[in-house]
Amino acid sequence: MTDGILGKAATMEIPIHGNGEAGQLPEDDGLEQDLQQVMVSGPNLNETSIVSGGYGGSGDGLIPTGKSFSCAGKEVWVDSHRCLVYLRAGVRELGPLGSGRHPSHSTTPAGPGDEVARGIAGEKFDIVKKWGINTYKCTKQLLSERFGRGSRTVDLELELQIELLRETKRKYESVLQLGRALTAHLYSLLQTQHALGDAFADLSQKSPELQEEFGYNAETQKLLCKNGETLLGAVNFFVSSINTLVTKTMEDTLMTVKQYEAARLEYDAYRTDLEELSLGPRDAGTRGRLESAQATFQAHRDKYEKLRGDVAIKLKFLEENKIKVMHKQLLLFHNAVSAYFAGNQKQLEQTLQQFNIKLRPPGAEKPSWLEEQ
Repeated sequence: MTDGILGKAATMEIPIHGNGEAGQLPEDDGLEQDLQQVMVSGPNLNETSIVSGGYGGSGDGLIPTGKSFSCAGKEVWVDSHRCLVYLRAGVRELGPLGSGRHPSHSTTPAGPGDEVARGIAGEKFDIVKKWGINTYKCTKQLLSERFGRGSRTVDLELELQIELLRETKRKYESVLQLGRALTAHLYSLLQTQHALGDAFADLSQKSPELQEEFGYNAETQKLLCKNGETLLGAVNFFVSSINTLVTKTMEDTLMTVKQYEAARLEYDAYRTDLEELSLGPRDAGTRGRLESAQATFQAHRDKYEKLRGDVAIKLKFLEENKIKVMHKQLLLFHNAVSAYFAGNQKQLEQTLQQFNIKLRPPGAEKPSWLEEQ
């Protein structure tokens, strides 16, 4: 058997050139044949060995790893990771074990940069592995809950508050959409009234017999435009405040709620995993897995408890802020609309002063976000 392996190895060592002729053996041919003998028989080392089929061999040979030894009077070192044979004359790469690839020549061994690259690649692999395991467990838990086969942790009071928040947000979004539609209609009305007032004023100059009638209609439209601009400023302020409440304050709380729900799913997934391991046999391997599962479960439990507390606090502050903001905005909207349709220009202007609303003059550019703060 050994002679057959050596014969195949020797055959694979002969390089074939492009013209089909056999090339010359390397200069250090005796060392290479001795190395093949060592690869087949293996020196007597107390290290972990890996099975190799050699270059087309039967797989009976053992290659020692992580040791240097003497072969034909020269120092040889075999690396199990890349199967590199380091010689005093240079480095000869035998390639993956059992691949049958012809040895290639190199001048220097792997440097520190290769080790750093392997370390980074290993860290990324660990991250992807942990993500995959976590995703699998959470997906399994979610499907179990959907089909009624798994149990889930429920905080009834907190779940009710979260559902109420989502319903409130939907209703406030509807109010926001209607408020924007109202501002669009008011703006169109103002443009029409302004154009109508200009037309009445022009006709009063060109129609002496109707000069008075056209004149006071033109003044009425101009007054309505002025009051309409005041009302439009109040409605815009109302819409802006509702938009901030819905898209920033409520959305921020709902983002924390989403994190809490994800943590709850992970907590239940690892809780179920721990319960299944606890019901299994208790051998040496199972005890190690059980301890690891217990530590992971505790970490996810702490994360779940923390986020549950954060959600409860944010819901409380959101409710207080919502009441404060809406009390002010609803009072503003009522007073402004009532004064406008009652034709009370003085009360309309006082309403804007009461809530510190400043109107931009016609044609003025929109202020920067720093000025709006």
